[in-house]
Amino acid sequence: MASRSYANLLDLAGGLLDIPHSPRSIPRIMTVPGVISDLDASGRYDGDSDVSSSGYRERKILVANMLPLQAKRDVDTGKWCFSLDEDSILLQLKDGFSSDTEVIYVGSLKVEIEAHEQEAVAQKLQEDFNCIPTFLPHDLMKNFYLGFCKQQLWPLFHYMLPMFPDHGERFDRTLWKAYVSANKIFADKVMEIINPDDDYVWVQDYHLMVLPTFLRKRYNRVKLGFFLHSPFPSSEIYRTLPVRDEILRGLLNTDLIGFHTFDYARHFLSCCKRMLGLDYESKRGHIGLDYFGRTVFIKILPVGIHMGRLESVLNLQSTSAKLKEIQEEFKGRKVILGVDDMDIFKGISLKLLAVEQLLEQNRDLKGKVVLIQIVNPARSSGKGVQEAKRETYLIAQRINDTYGSNHYQPVILIDRPVPRFEKSAYYAVAECCIVNAVRDGMNLVPYKYIVCRQGTAQMDKALSRKSDSPRTSTIVVSEFIGCSPSLSGAIRVNPWNIDSVADALYSAVTMNDSEKQLRHEKHYRYISSHDVAYWARSFMQDLERACKDHYTKRCWGMGLGLGFRVVSLSPGFRKLSVDHIVSAYKRTGKRAIFLDYDGTIVSKSSINKTPSSDVISVLNDMCNDPKNTVFIVSGRSRDSLSNWFSSCKEIGLAAEHGYFLRWNKDSEWETSHLSSDLDWKKIVEPVMQLYTEATDGSNIETKESALVWHHQDADPDFGSCQAKELSNHLESVLANEPAVVTRGQHIVEVKPQGLNKGLVTEKILSTMVNGGNPPDFVMCVGDDISDEDMFESILRTVSCPSLPVVPEIFACTVGQKPSKAKYYLDDSADVMKLLHGLGASSKPKPRNLAQFQVSFESTMEFFAPEPVCMACGSIYTLVVLRTVDHTPVCPVEHGALIACTVTLFFFTIHNHHLLSDILLQLKPSLSLLTK
Repeated sequence: MASRSYANLLDLAGGLLDIPHSPRSIPRIMTVPGVISDLDASGRYDGDSDVSSSGYRERKILVANMLPLQAKRDVDTGKWCFSLDEDSILLQLKDGFSSDTEVIYVGSLKVEIEAHEQEAVAQKLQEDFNCIPTFLPHDLMKNFYLGFCKQQLWPLFHYMLPMFPDHGERFDRTLWKAYVSANKIFADKVMEIINPDDDYVWVQDYHLMVLPTFLRKRYNRVKLGFFLHSPFPSSEIYRTLPVRDEILRGLLNTDLIGFHTFDYARHFLSCCKRMLGLDYESKRGHIGLDYFGRTVFIKILPVGIHMGRLESVLNLQSTSAKLKEIQEEFKGRKVILGVDDMDIFKGISLKLLAVEQLLEQNRDLKGKVVLIQIVNPARSSGKGVQEAKRETYLIAQRINDTYGSNHYQPVILIDRPVPRFEKSAYYAVAECCIVNAVRDGMNLVPYKYIVCRQGTAQMDKALSRKSDSPRTSTIVVSEFIGCSPSLSGAIRVNPWNIDSVADALYSAVTMNDSEKQLRHEKHYRYISSHDVAYWARSFMQDLERACKDHYTKRCWGMGLGLGFRVVSLSPGFRKLSVDHIVSAYKRTGKRAIFLDYDGTIVSKSSINKTPSSDVISVLNDMCNDPKNTVFIVSGRSRDSLSNWFSSCKEIGLAAEHGYFLRWNKDSEWETSHLSSDLDWKKIVEPVMQLYTEATDGSNIETKESALVWHHQDADPDFGSCQAKELSNHLESVLANEPAVVTRGQHIVEVKPQGLNKGLVTEKILSTMVNGGNPPDFVMCVGDDISDEDMFESILRTVSCPSLPVVPEIFACTVGQKPSKAKYYLDDSADVMKLLHGLGASSKPKPRNLAQFQVSFESTMEFFAPEPVCMACGSIYTLVVLRTVDHTPVCPVEHGALIACTVTLFFFTIHNHHLLSDILLQLKPSLSLLTK
């Protein structure tokens, strides 16, 4: 069956073309943007997936660098044996989901599997543990994990810059390529198992920050969350990363991004603003970033621990036995406990220096206080780790030599793998726990310490301890770790300040029991109620809320490689097609056109704000058309607009948001009578001057009717902060004045009350109607919040009873953002293309076709689905008309020659009746060339 746009061509061809039936099913990859609610002929939406979602069980796909599995090879059989890792947070967070939720894990194994064993292992892991392994080649795994993750991302996210070659690895693009390749492999594994219409995907930590881009590119509406378990550095640190934009855009391709603390989230938001120009706002308590029409939400919630897992260890007989042993060994002494990985960021050496200072300043504590430092194996290797280990042992030896004796060692280093039951026993014995990291993502050591100090009923029985006996604990915690904000009863310290840490330790070991009990109870209430299940449940609820609009918006992908993003817009908001508006433009006889200036026909980034000769030329083309009434509606002064558009005699100008209005160059300026009292300017100017002096890069623009404070050249964060404060300040001092304060893009403006661009359009339209020239075409284009008044005004004209005919309305904003306009254009360059199209249509066209010997060539290409016009929904054909010398001829322009150097000229036909008429006129002189 041939589409209706081909019908006239078939008649002309006389049946020479044999048109096959076009397939009606829409493929997985669509060639046009679609609405999620659209259905194909079978009644099933197929824009993202070929899998039906009816009766589908709820699934969560958890993606992390490592699977929650332990692996070892059986010595006798040589086969791999696998078991669940009960300590893995991936396994523990499952408790936050409903019991009927299927959880699938995607990640790598901690061991290397030979190629010939991988298929069998993968099948076994999927069947027995719901785990999908990603078998990364050895070299790729090395460059990905030990290379880019541990040598470049990990130090950078912990504020360590490679200033010198021996102070960290500098950026290596080979390692970056390995990182991207590994992320692609992880994404491919997810694609193998996902049902994008139903499944939720939750990606964990910094190893997989570009994975979301690959998933979003494949499935535009995938439900995707990400949680960062490490710190996120300030913008001054992060901006040094050569691939900073790619990683930011990767994270922004999710629906929800989680951080442990507001500090980490604030740093991320600052990076998005400074490097990508994205602003954020709080929406009913939730922070959201608008990213090409999609709202990316920010979640701030520290992870918790698995209470049941820890309490089960406390109930072990081995734990109670070890606890008694430790109590006996350190009887009469106060135990300070530290549990840290051997890492340059854990601050172990700083902790030891503080203990040394404590013993130096408080000699009476000698023999009464002991620091037990459990050193977990290092998770990475390198020169820094070795130096940290050497320094730790040297300081510990020095302290023991100075303050120790035959029966007393102030510092005890346990540098070996410590079983969980033994570690729990040390937690339960310690009167104080210190975490002194200089930078850490979360660190759950204080949480575990609190739970172990609380104990369990079974432990109380084993220790012959009363269940209602008071429980106490004290925590000294670095202010640079993620758990610090949630531990409000802890003693917070700057780990770099040795004296303050020593003082904090003294306060902890000398604190009275009643205060220790109050602090302990406060911490235990929080930790027990904010466990890992609460964390997972809260994150998933927010992810579901973040994805609820997926099915109400039109979306399509843009960008190449890691710059890919999805543009998501409401069904009624679409890009304005030049062909569509030109068609309406030609059909109408009286037109009203309103154009903003800055950011619309001249780019905001342009330093030279004077209109170019191209702008003047196209505006003259439109103004010289007697059917048009064209107005520039701007916040600029009338002097600026008069000078800039002095060569446009017929153009109308509305300056300072309509305070001044002029219909053409020969007419006089009209002044608004809304407010002639401008005495409030004497109040506003000194206030603005104060903020200008305090904000580097800001300036004041003085107009006849308004004052504007600009901060586009100021620091983005500081400028926005000052603008908000200035707005509040001005609103308070102008409370009884006939003036209004408004905020726009990098501006704060004070203007007469009631004055806006909407009044300009109303006045012009009413004047046209009263003069007997009611418009049947109204177009308005603007980019700022002040232009929304124009959009609202012209949309009201549709229901105006004084109009004999309802005009065609084209309200268009510049940029994809929430707007009252129905259409959008990407930038000022798109606006100029639109104006060129309208200007060309206003020029007179040659009508005589007999002078040309023309050949007609129709190239018909079939897609699945067929090509559809985004503007009007019509199926179109691709048409080429060329003269014998191969100069392209546009059929809709009735044969007007077009200066074009390309081999072929493709024209989209919207008016099929017009095409038919043209072909009938051309038929005697046409020769058909068909393929």
